[in-house]
Amino acid sequence: MEKYSLEPYKDKDEISDFRKEEAYLRAKKKVDALIGFYWHLAVYIVVNLFLILLIGLYSDQGFRGFGPYATAVFWGIGLIFHFIGVFGPDFFFGKDWEKRKLKEFMDKEERNWE
Repeated sequence: MEKYSLEPYKDKDEISDFRKEEAYLRAKKKVDALIGFYWHLAVYIVVNLFLILLIGLYSDQGFRGFGPYATAVFWGIGLIFHFIGVFGPDFFFGKDWEKRKLKEFMDKEERNWE
């Protein structure tokens, strides 16, 4: 009886297998971060709608003032930081934003010289 089934060493590219596994783990981490952000956004919307309606309808001041919106504002600040943490600052500017802007200004200067 054979207790272990050991295969002989095969000529596999172990480095490429390792890179594929690393790429999968990085992709999985990004997807988990995206899912986490979208859940955070959904909970933010539902809870703050409820709170704004509750406070606005049952308080003496109604929807006036900062009271009904305070939670949404401060939680929104945290949500913005979560967004930047997930999507990064490149979301707003793009990866080649600096190069594009430099080229744009250089082209503008060049036209002014003509």
